[in-house]
Amino acid sequence: MHNDTNRNAGASLKQRIGLFAGPVAALALLILCDLDPDNPAVTRTASVAALMAIWWITEAIPIPATALLPVALFPLLGIMQGREVATTYFNHIIFLFIGGFIMALAMQKWQLHRRIALRIILLIGASPRRLLLGFMVATAFLSMWISNTATTMMMVPIAMAIIIKLKDSFPGRPMSRFAVGLLIGIAYSASIGGTATLIGTPPNLSFTRIFNIYFPFGPEITFAQWFQFGLPFAVIFLLMAWLILTALFVPRKRAIKGETEIFRQEYSRLGRIAYEEKIVLILFVVMALLWLLRKDIVAGIFTIPGWSTLMPVPAFIDDGTVAIVVAMLLFVIPSRTQKGQRLMDWKTAAGLHWGIVILFGGGFALASGFKESGLSIWIAEQLTGLGEVQPVFLVGSICTMLTFLTELTSNTATTEMILPLLGSLAVAIQTNPLILMIPATLSASCAFMLPVATPPNAIVFGTGEVTMADMMKVGIIMNLLGVVLITTMMYLIGVLVFGIDIGVLPDWAVGG
Repeated sequence: MHNDTNRNAGASLKQRIGLFAGPVAALALLILCDLDPDNPAVTRTASVAALMAIWWITEAIPIPATALLPVALFPLLGIMQGREVATTYFNHIIFLFIGGFIMALAMQKWQLHRRIALRIILLIGASPRRLLLGFMVATAFLSMWISNTATTMMMVPIAMAIIIKLKDSFPGRPMSRFAVGLLIGIAYSASIGGTATLIGTPPNLSFTRIFNIYFPFGPEITFAQWFQFGLPFAVIFLLMAWLILTALFVPRKRAIKGETEIFRQEYSRLGRIAYEEKIVLILFVVMALLWLLRKDIVAGIFTIPGWSTLMPVPAFIDDGTVAIVVAMLLFVIPSRTQKGQRLMDWKTAAGLHWGIVILFGGGFALASGFKESGLSIWIAEQLTGLGEVQPVFLVGSICTMLTFLTELTSNTATTEMILPLLGSLAVAIQTNPLILMIPATLSASCAFMLPVATPPNAIVFGTGEVTMADMMKVGIIMNLLGVVLITTMMYLIGVLVFGIDIGVLPDWAVGG
């Protein structure tokens, strides 16, 4: 209780400082600086960005509330028309998020997510190593499709039931250490799994939209394309995390009797798979396949044509279209066990994270303001000197900065602040913007050291089993491994998947 009070007092002090510092910094920029004498909108946009950055970092007011500032300030300061700002808050990326989240809520409503998790754990096995791997694989798989927070909230109670049973059966330090490793493994897997898909974690969605705003003539980053890059990254990183946690926390005993029975009991309590679970599972698989197969897949000399080519105008269809079509079916198909009900109702759907939706919109509005005001061009001119730095070191530096910055700040808010700057930097140093923006996006989801870094970290820390020292000891290793792996994967796989020619500024980055 005392620790909670200290944390709340610390947060309150940070919020009070931020509430005062944000407007002071914004007004100082507005009054004392003239970044571009020929274009006052540049300084005005920079002042709004400074206010939003400080309020986001300190959480002086709720993060989604800060995201609404462009609606008020951009028109008042003559940066963008009100109607133009408003349109940035709702777009196809937002609908991709909404559709995916409605599917996740349907899985939770009918307990399908719990069935999937327990089945994966039962399949993998019962030794401590396999138990840890089972939890990590199940968590990572679920967090590819539903929110990292929801996944962790579901997995932690299952883990705690096992931990209590193991501590009763095998008292002593080895089981206590294993409990720590198991909980940390769940938190880390939720973050890692989310990087594999476009809908798995908010920074990924932020990237696709900000990239589209900044480079309207650039290539579309599809669900399938991201998956080709994100899945191998997530699998390798998950395996690394498992090996580290096994070395640090898993007892030497090969097996612990009785733990498989716990899972079997949990699974048997779910009963036979219900009609509703079957339909939601079918729709879930259909949605994933429609995302993956929407556009042509080129495999060497073979090309698998995308299903969108069968539509009247294939270019009109995007991943958001798919998400909403499948989500709508959930509201149409009736339930058998609950007469008069459908697979999804609006009361359940209203549980969608609307704050995240607004936060996305605020980031998109800020990116549009950077572009429309000319601030992005001004920043690019200031950054031309970085063109002398080797791209691989630049990418590694960006990954390190984002990884450690998001230990203390919202990863989504940080991504939305940094990506427009990296777009400008890429143009300034004459390189492909994707080589900087994609690693930054992944790094925002790879903060593992502190409980405040991500909701999964906070949830497992809140169990009381994991200490700050435990999390920091493993987290620093994971953070640094993430930096190296992201940089390496970008150069080995990313350049091929996304068609990047390193050191060449593509035509689409300068207007088409």
